[in-house]
Amino acid sequence: MNEFAWLVPLPVVLPLVGAGVNLAAVGRTRIQRAVSMSVLTAVLVVTGVLLFAADVRGPQVVQVGGWAPTEGIVLIVDRLAALMVIVSTVVTMAVLRYSIGQGRSSFDQESDGHAPLPVFHPTMLVLSAGVSTTFLAGDLFHMYVGFEMLLAASFVLLTLGGTEARVRAGVTYVFVSLLSSMLFLIAIAMIYAATGTVNLAILATRLELIPHDTSVVLHLLLILGFCVKAAVFPMSGWLPDSYPTAPAPVTAVFAGLLTKVGIYALIRTQTLLFPDGSLNTVLMWAALASMIVGILGAVTQDDIKRMLSFTLISHIGYLLFGIALGSDAGMSAAIFYVLHHITIQTTLFLVTGLVERVGGTTASSHLGGLARISPLLGILFFVPAMNLGGIPPFSGFIGKVGLMQAGVQDGGWLAMVLVVGSVVTSLLTLYAVARVWGRAFWGAPPQPEEGMTFTPARTGKSRAMAAGVVVPTTALVIFTLVLTAVAGPLFDITQRASLDLLLREPYLLAVLGEGFR
Repeated sequence: MNEFAWLVPLPVVLPLVGAGVNLAAVGRTRIQRAVSMSVLTAVLVVTGVLLFAADVRGPQVVQVGGWAPTEGIVLIVDRLAALMVIVSTVVTMAVLRYSIGQGRSSFDQESDGHAPLPVFHPTMLVLSAGVSTTFLAGDLFHMYVGFEMLLAASFVLLTLGGTEARVRAGVTYVFVSLLSSMLFLIAIAMIYAATGTVNLAILATRLELIPHDTSVVLHLLLILGFCVKAAVFPMSGWLPDSYPTAPAPVTAVFAGLLTKVGIYALIRTQTLLFPDGSLNTVLMWAALASMIVGILGAVTQDDIKRMLSFTLISHIGYLLFGIALGSDAGMSAAIFYVLHHITIQTTLFLVTGLVERVGGTTASSHLGGLARISPLLGILFFVPAMNLGGIPPFSGFIGKVGLMQAGVQDGGWLAMVLVVGSVVTSLLTLYAVARVWGRAFWGAPPQPEEGMTFTPARTGKSRAMAAGVVVPTTALVIFTLVLTAVAGPLFDITQRASLDLLLREPYLLAVLGEGFR
């Protein structure tokens, strides 16, 4: 059953080793690039094998150092963890290739064009290791360690170039992340005091034995910490001001991955530790508020980056909706939608980086005629934008339909309100991206004015400069279409993953053996 367990630590170990090699290779850009891409490729292959093993033979578990779960570190790969690592690795590879093509892995082109950034590659690999640590952790403390690895790496990436706007955004981001981490750490300490363990499998058996009021307090603390990380309303105000100031590839990986780490933690703890769903109603209200407030913020934005940041908040509401339903159908649709949303958000932020390079700005009112200037850029924006808006037959439509069907199956009045909210949010998302398309791509170019950065004379040079980043962006757009093409088999896997999560027995049996019964 665990014959592939020796592969389980590699998604964490390989990026950390690669980060060390890249630090030793400072000043040797080609070596850093080769190491980074080789490491991520190896992680992708390893995780593909682990997904097959988890799907066919059950969760793959390694007890680090041979210690028992009560004393040692447990890493576990089930279907959910494997899917999350695969998709996160794919988007990280695309972002890294984009950065290499853009030159940001060696130079900060938004400052003076000559400031070396030797820490970019090591930091990206540490970020990848932190994401994998969170997904594979079999205990709350090492999930927290993964969060802190993400925080350290993301602060470095967010402040690349050292501009005033980036440092200010970085300070805000770090403050909010530290708040989230503090809540999480307090919850871990209280859980350990109440149960004597932080191992997830053991907690699943012990939390049922503590008083209900104590369990609710612990549950609420975990939810608060994870919701801050996931940018769930009303704890989402930091996101639109933090993400848009970073370079395009950094913003892309942040938007695609960092909030989903919080969503993953919610899925894992909701199903494994608190299966009674005592706070599901609270999560439903938070989901509805995130949808509506996020999308209302999006439709008022002129800047494309800020518009996408607000849509990110609104679509976190979809994910929270599926989790809060607590049903097999809802959880399956939520898992499918999180995989879709990671790729779509990353893709759109990368495309926005191309828009900024070609047009000189991301303010849609200062753009125009981009579809005529660069038809390929128009296609690269149009396809994921329609996917985000939920136009059939794209994966966004499939995921939203799955969530709405789960809501209808639930039958409760609040679930039906959320179904209506989902439809309204989807329509407004389509309006927001269509407005950008109409202004920036289809509309007439604006007349040059004082302070306007768009000039037709720039466009030829900009397209040539963007040649090195078109390939990874196009590859990621194609990957979003692949998700649509394989939606049937992928939904089958997410349904099996959902069933295992809700049953809990496969996870507990893999970690604790028959002794847990």
